[in-house]
Amino acid sequence: MFEERTVRKQFLSAPPSIGSTIASLLEPLVAAGMLGVFHEIYGYRMDGVAMALAILLLVLMFPGVNRFGRTGVGVGIDIILSWVWVLSVLALLGYATNSLSSFDTDMLIAWGIATPLVQWGLVAIGTAVQRHLSSLPDARRPAVIIGAGRMGMRVAQMLHQRKSFGHDLLGFFDDRSADRVNLPEDATLVGALRQLPEFIETHGVKDVFITLPLTSQPRIQSLLESLQNTTASIHFVPDIFGVSVIQGRLEDMGGVPVVGLMVAPFTGINGFVKRSSDIVLSTLILLLISPVLVVLALGVKMSSPGPVIFRQRRTGLDGEIIEVYKFRSMRATDNGPVVKQATRDDPRITPFGAFIRKTSLDELPQFVNVLQGRMSIVGPRPHAVAHNEQYRKLVKAYMARHKVKPGITGWAQVNGLRGETDTLDKMAARIEFDLEYLRNWTLGLDLLIIAKTVKLVFLDRSAY
Repeated sequence: MFEERTVRKQFLSAPPSIGSTIASLLEPLVAAGMLGVFHEIYGYRMDGVAMALAILLLVLMFPGVNRFGRTGVGVGIDIILSWVWVLSVLALLGYATNSLSSFDTDMLIAWGIATPLVQWGLVAIGTAVQRHLSSLPDARRPAVIIGAGRMGMRVAQMLHQRKSFGHDLLGFFDDRSADRVNLPEDATLVGALRQLPEFIETHGVKDVFITLPLTSQPRIQSLLESLQNTTASIHFVPDIFGVSVIQGRLEDMGGVPVVGLMVAPFTGINGFVKRSSDIVLSTLILLLISPVLVVLALGVKMSSPGPVIFRQRRTGLDGEIIEVYKFRSMRATDNGPVVKQATRDDPRITPFGAFIRKTSLDELPQFVNVLQGRMSIVGPRPHAVAHNEQYRKLVKAYMARHKVKPGITGWAQVNGLRGETDTLDKMAARIEFDLEYLRNWTLGLDLLIIAKTVKLVFLDRSAY
C-alpha cells in the first residue's frame, strides 16, 4: 500500500526543474526588486508603505509565468500586458486607500516603464543561457517515437521545435512497413517495436515517446515490460486529439490519478483572477461611460416605441439560461423558439439602431451583466437559446464553449467572425476560435482581445 501511494505521488507531482522555477519567480521578483532600485535612484527610503507595495506585488504576480524558451515580440507583448493589469489593480487600490500620494509620481512612472523592459531582457538572457546549456554534448537527449500516426507526427513537430533545448529525434518505431506509414521526407522509420530495446542501448536513447492509440493497450503493456531494463525515460502520449481537449490536466482525486480532457479554465486562482479583473474593469468602464449610457437610452426611446433595454434569453455558463441586456436596436424583439439573426439592411433595425449596432454601443449594458456574474468581459459570445438548440446538433464540440461565462467580446469576434453567422461554416469557424480561447486562456490574452475590440469599434465597417 505504501509503495502504491509513493508511485501515485511521484506520478502526480513531478518536481519542477531549476530553470522553470527560476523562470516562474523571475517577473514578481524583478518587479519588487526594481521598486527598491528606483527608490534608491530617486533618494527615497523603502518605508512601510513601499514595503507593503512590494509584498502586494509578490502576492499579485506569484507564481509567475515560465516564459523561458520564447523569443520575439510576442513574449514582450505578453509581459507588458500582464504588467499593465498589475499596475491597473495597484492604481485602483492606491486610489481606494489614498496611498498614491506616498510615492513620487516621476519615480512611479520610471519604475512602471523600466520594469517590463528589464523582465523582457532577462527572459531573453535566460532563454539564451538555457539554449547554450542544452547545446552541450552531455545535455543532449536523443529521443525516439513509438507509433508513426497522427499523434507521433505532433510529437515529432514538438521535438523539432525544442531541438535547441536538447532534444534530438532519431526516428520512429512502428510495426507497419514503410509503405504503410505516411512519414514526411525528413523523418526516419528506424524499425519495429521488438528492435527498440537494443536500439536504446546502442544509441544512448534517453527519451521514448509512446504515441500508440489507446486501442493498442496489449501492445503498450508488452512494450513497457520490454523497456523496464533500459535506462530511457518513458513518456506516454495518449492519442486523445479526436476530441476537443480543453485545459487538459492531471490531478489527484482522493489518491486516484485523473486526466481531465475538457475542463473549465477558470478554476482556483485562475477563476479568482478572471472574476477580479471583470469586476474591476467593468466597474471602471461603467463609471466612465455613464453619461454615454444616458444619451444612448434617450436615443433608443426617441427612435421607436418600445423598451429601452432589450432582454434576450441566451445560453450561459454550463448551459444555463441567462438574460442578456442590450440597447434595443430593432422594432421587433424576437425571443422565442425561433430567432432570426440580424442581416445587412434588415428592415427591423431602426436608423438609430443601425448606428449603435455598427459601433457596438448596443452591447454596453452587458457590463451590468458582468457585474451580476452572468457574463465576463471576454469570452465566447452568448447565442440565443434557439440558435443553441439548432447548432449543437450540427457543429462538433459546440456546447464546450459553455464551460465558461459568455463574454461581451471574444477571440472569434476580433478575428473577423462578428455579426451574422449565415452559414454552417461560419458558425463552425466561430466555435473553433472559442475553443482555442478556452485552450490558451491567459490574462494577457484577455487584455489583447479588449485592445483589439476597441480598435474594431472605431475602424470596423463590416458590422451591422
